[in-house]
Amino acid sequence: MEMDLTVTPAGSSLPCFRSPFPPMNKAQFVLEVQKQLGAATSKATAERATDAVLAAVKRGLRRDKEVSLVGFGVFAVAARPARRGFNPHTKKPMTIRAMKTVRFKAGSELRAVT
Repeated sequence: MEMDLTVTPAGSSLPCFRSPFPPMNKAQFVLEVQKQLGAATSKATAERATDAVLAAVKRGLRRDKEVSLVGFGVFAVAARPARRGFNPHTKKPMTIRAMKTVRFKAGSELRAVT
């Protein structure tokens, strides 16, 4: 049986890739951290370590607007300007407000994995 892994988003002529595997969730990520820390590490300790790293990234983005993890990548705050869009239900045009978002650029070691 052959599976088609490409889909075309509505309103787009460009196909995008849909993985047959679901993305890793936080619980699975905590288990991976626990494995990396060793058998003596509890799940609760691994979860606290994961939460501490995520909190540090958030604080760094708020304070410095950029967090660089050498080899892994760079998280940076970016401004998105206001733009015109449409309501997907009514198809009526609307203005989407300007906002800040977080961008991620993969580092060399992370790019080598993919």
